[in-house]
Amino acid sequence: AQATERRIAADIDDSELKAPRDGRVQYRVAEPGEVLAAGGRVLNMVDLSDVYMTFFLPTEQAGTLKLGGEARLILDAAPDLRIPATISFVASVAQFTPKTVETSDERLKLMFRVKARIPPELLQQHLEYVKTGLPGVAWVRVNEELPWPDDLVVRLPQ
Repeated sequence: AQATERRIAADIDDSELKAPRDGRVQYRVAEPGEVLAAGGRVLNMVDLSDVYMTFFLPTEQAGTLKLGGEARLILDAAPDLRIPATISFVASVAQFTPKTVETSDERLKLMFRVKARIPPELLQQHLEYVKTGLPGVAWVRVNEELPWPDDLVVRLPQ
């Protein structure tokens, strides 16, 4: 009887889902009742400690950026907010601009992919507002000696 009890307890422990990190469930990959192989994906999760916006800049602007430099993000869904971010990546090779860029002139140019990351401590303070895939505009400061214009001063949700 004790062996059966231990086996049942082990089965229950083995059936528990454990995420490799904190995050938010974005969608279910497997439905209840489906059979999965060991290590199979059950859910798609978003890591809320690593939120960034990807955008593209022409050579003239991308060449002046510094890793760790300041950026401001304005999301279409929250046009009154000005979210501070830092440049965390600038591609080493130019590429054709993706079709999602708005103007046809810009799509014809070679552009550099850039990522601006939102600081994790800021994300933790505003987790309820964090969404994935929101379109918006990124502003970068190419001259650190000049202050941000008044309309790009940080404005966060209250």
